[in-house]
Parts: sequence; C-alpha cells; structure tokens
Amino acid sequence: MEVLNNYQRKKLDESNDEEFYSDPKFVYHLDSNFRKYLSSVYKNEIKENSTVLDLMSSWDSYLPYEKKYKKVIGHGLNKEELERNKSFNSFWIQNFNLSQEIPLDSKSVDYCLIVAAWQYLQYPEKLTKEIVRVLSDDGKILVSFSNRAFWHKAPNIWTYSTEEERVKYVRKVLIANGFKEPRIIKKFNNNSLNFLPFLKNDPFYCLIANKY
Repeated sequence: MEVLNNYQRKKLDESNDEEFYSDPKFVYHLDSNFRKYLSSVYKNEIKENSTVLDLMSSWDSYLPYEKKYKKVIGHGLNKEELERNKSFNSFWIQNFNLSQEIPLDSKSVDYCLIVAAWQYLQYPEKLTKEIVRVLSDDGKILVSFSNRAFWHKAPNIWTYSTEEERVKYVRKVLIANGFKEPRIIKKFNNNSLNFLPFLKNDPFYCLIANKY
C-alpha cells in the first residue's frame, strides 16, 4: 500500500545514487554511543544461528561479534565498503531507488536490518513488501536511524519532517505493507553538559516489527 505522494518522494539531488556512492566512505556516520547501543539491541533481539540480511549497509554492520550467525548477507552501493565488512558471508550491489526486488528466496531470512538508510528510500512501500517476502514466518525487521543524513539525497518526506514525524512515517509504511505494530525504542542525549552542542550524543530511534 502506497503511503507517499510524488512530492514526498522527490529529493534535491535526483542523480543516480550509485554516482554519489562510487567513492568509498570509510567513516562512521553515527557516534560511538549510537553504535554501542545498536549492538546491544542486536544482541538482545537476534537469536543464535540466524540468517541476517543487512540492507543499505557499508563497511560495518554493528553486529555483536560474540554471537554466532548462520549467515550474514549484505547489500549496499559501494563494493569496496562491502568487501571490508567482516560480518558478511556474501553481498550484492543494487540501487533500491531504481529497483526494489530483492534477489533472495522467499522466507530465506530471519532478520532484516536497515541502519541510517531508510531516509534515502524513495519507494519504501515496495521494498517493505519485498522484505516481508524474504523474511521467515517469525522474521523481524529492525530499522534504526538518528538525525543525520546526506540531505541532498534524502526525499522530501524525510527532509521536511521532525524526528517524531519520521518515526511515525516509518511505522506507517511498515504497518501498511505487511508488518505488525512495531516496538519503538527511543534513546536521547543524557549528557549532563547537554548545553554544549559538541558533547551531545546522537539520538537513537529503532523500530522492531514482526511480519504478519
């Protein structure tokens, strides 16, 4: 079920995303507090010996190393970044803003992860339906993000929304396209010196949902 209109899908830079990501970016787009907390969420949510699909990923998946996985499949737009990711057993490259079909068998994945990437999707509804297809019957999606983005590559729905509106938007797409009501985790800066902008932690948002 479609949620966005044509205006909401538009972005400032409509050039092919593969051009923007042609050069590897071996940097962290999220601060250490966010990354550590995300790893702890994965540790609690992901069962041993599961098949994990990390969509729109790069050179680090933040998966806890102490946990054993049956298989970790990666996806992204830059080959060099994906090759450096030590978690992956395999990966492929695809621009989801051009094609949303996932080249995996139905019910072949236990968990789908999307980290700091939903904000670049122009057709999240179609991709969500594909994620539902590839997930096992008790499979879960975990969508996490903060307040950072390459704004010229983010569609209007993300750029012109508040942080709370973004959470509601992701929730709406998930529910409209095959997922149950998500559990929402929000974690904000708790630094006692939060009046100093450079000491603030990245806010943490995560939506966790099972398929119907």
